[in-house]
This record gives sequence, structure tokens and C-alpha cells, in this order.
Amino acid sequence: MRLSACFGAAIDVIEPCGFLLSDAKLRRAAMDYGQPADLVRHTSWNAYLHSAQAARGRLVLFTTRGADSLWDFAFHPDDRLLFGRESAGVPASVHDAAGARVRIPIRPQARSLNVAVSAAIALAEASRQLGALE
Repeated sequence: MRLSACFGAAIDVIEPCGFLLSDAKLRRAAMDYGQPADLVRHTSWNAYLHSAQAARGRLVLFTTRGADSLWDFAFHPDDRLLFGRESAGVPASVHDAAGARVRIPIRPQARSLNVAVSAAIALAEASRQLGALE
């Protein structure tokens, strides 16, 4: 939520989450940034797919199995960045629905980054490319 507030990015939460997402947890996560202006909760992947949010732009999945390196990937202004659970990633059906699959290059002996760090790196790079924070 802080990342959303700092970068001016919308958040779509697709349940079930890998964490509890109560109102109290949202307030704690937001800290002094308040509620994000554009937070939408979806009850399932299917609900997300049929939402107005999903109809906008290309779905870009960040995955350790991504074909494209983040450093070579060209973002579009209407891209929607998707991050799965740290423990299990996303199901095959979600991989199939993605318009692009991107990986953040890390050292070969490292397994993966956590989801918050991955989202920060990806959103910063997308914002840089699109001139969103200049």
C-alpha cells in the first residue's frame, strides 16, 4: 500500500490472498499514507478476469519463469503488473492469461525475491520507462 501511494499506482487484490487482509491490516499497512485511492478487491481470479480493471491493458506477470528480462522489457502505459504468492507463484491458468511474463534477473544461486521487493523493482522500472515520476 505504501508502494501504491508513493508511485500513484492502483492496487487490485485478488483473493484468496496469501495473507490476512482485514480493515485493521489495511490501516496498519497504509500507515500514514491513508487508504489508497484506487484499491479494488476481487473475490477470485474469475471475478478479476470479468472486472473493468482487467479489461484495461496488458497483464504482465512477474515470475521466476518469465521469458523476458525486466531490463529488456518495454512497458505500456496501460499495463497491469501481476505478482503471485511468494510460496507458490500463480497457477498455470494465470500464466496462460498473461500477455507477458517478466523475470527480474538475480544471481543464479538465489531462488527468488520477496513479493514486496519484486513489486517495488518492477513498478520503479515501469515508472522510469514511462516517465511517470519526472
